[in-house]
Amino acid sequence: MRKEENELARRLRVKIFLPVLLILLVVVVLGACSKSSVLSTNDDGPGTNTVPWDYRIQEGSVGDLIGSDMTVLPDNELLPNDNNYATGQKVWTLQSMSATLTTDEQGRNDVQLSGWTTLKSYADESSAKTDLENLKVSVTTDVDVVGVYKTALNGETRNFAVLELPSGNRMKQPVDDERYGKLKDVKQTAVVLEEVHDFADYDLAYAKFRGWAN
Repeated sequence: MRKEENELARRLRVKIFLPVLLILLVVVVLGACSKSSVLSTNDDGPGTNTVPWDYRIQEGSVGDLIGSDMTVLPDNELLPNDNNYATGQKVWTLQSMSATLTTDEQGRNDVQLSGWTTLKSYADESSAKTDLENLKVSVTTDVDVVGVYKTALNGETRNFAVLELPSGNRMKQPVDDERYGKLKDVKQTAVVLEEVHDFADYDLAYAKFRGWAN
């Protein structure tokens, strides 16, 4: 009886260990792939995902100094005074906007944009632009062509192409007759994407369609 209990316990441990090992292997593989991916949002299906969406530079001036913090005019935002600015000194700030994407079963996204959030201050505009150029990067890459189709309304015909972005999300893009002809028999096409990186976690990025590469 004791021998049978030990054998049963051994089999249970094997049944538990193997699935856990498989899960760990999948996590390691996905982690390695995401570092080389144009779009690393891990958005593999229906659900909600928050991604970096846009950045901008705003010119302002220092208002009140409050302890180790400062207000920045004209919006009177409170920021750390890391560079020991003086009241009235001109500064530039980097602001970010995120997006919450709700993806349905067909891969279509409902996009909800956040307000602008100030991240960092700069004593000169060129330093702010350097950070901005690293956070918003233009990338040329191949994407899958799901298909092309035509619609007709009141005697007018329109062409559309459906592309699958590196995230797995699909987007519909209007195309002219020439582009329609180029895409109807191909599996992939080259496009220009704008890769928007997360300020706090650079490996997290979201890519937006910005045009055709050829």
